Amino acid sequence: MVNVERFRIVLEEERNHKNALLKAFRQDINSVSVARQDSNVDDEHDPEGSTIAFELSQASALLEQSRTALEQIEAALERISDGSFGYCAVCGAAISEGRLEARPWTPFCIEHSSGRS
Repeated sequence: MVNVERFRIVLEEERNHKNALLKAFRQDINSVSVARQDSNVDDEHDPEGSTIAFELSQASALLEQSRTALEQIEAALERISDGSFGYCAVCGAAISEGRLEARPWTPFCIEHSSGRS
């Protein structure tokens, strides 16, 4: 039997971490955007332009990854609330505790995980 309360704590801590990351990434994106607006950068011809574009792209990708992870964490917390946490969404089998320790937000057993979580 999985210790659901232990995983609730882990997921809530991870949610707090992801929320802090989202805030930081938004600030980074805003800072880069402001710097870009305040300069007369021509991305195509200015050597710094490509750096700014890369930083903006990288921060945007990390922001999206954090949003996706936060959605998965929220869904796992919802499964804890409704009693379905720790059971595969495909076959209904118990998800091994080791898998949940590695990926506490996963809704899939190892057999049904193939690239999903």
